[in-house]
Amino acid sequence: MSSWTKTRSQIAHAKRRDPNADVTELRRKMKAERLEAYVAQAVAEAPPLTPDQLDRIAVLLRPAGGDAS
Repeated sequence: MSSWTKTRSQIAHAKRRDPNADVTELRRKMKAERLEAYVAQAVAEAPPLTPDQLDRIAVLLRPAGGDAS
């Protein structure tokens, strides 16, 4: 079972226990895990990227202000 499917299961269990449960953090975690899985697969299947291509992609993952916190 992939990481994001495990988190999806945790969301379902939490909502079954309490339909009003706040699962915001679990949903955020699941989206990040799904993105990570997608990127890992894309990188594994693609030819090596140039440093310029890597820099352009990294910009998309950084917060707008460049602050990592």
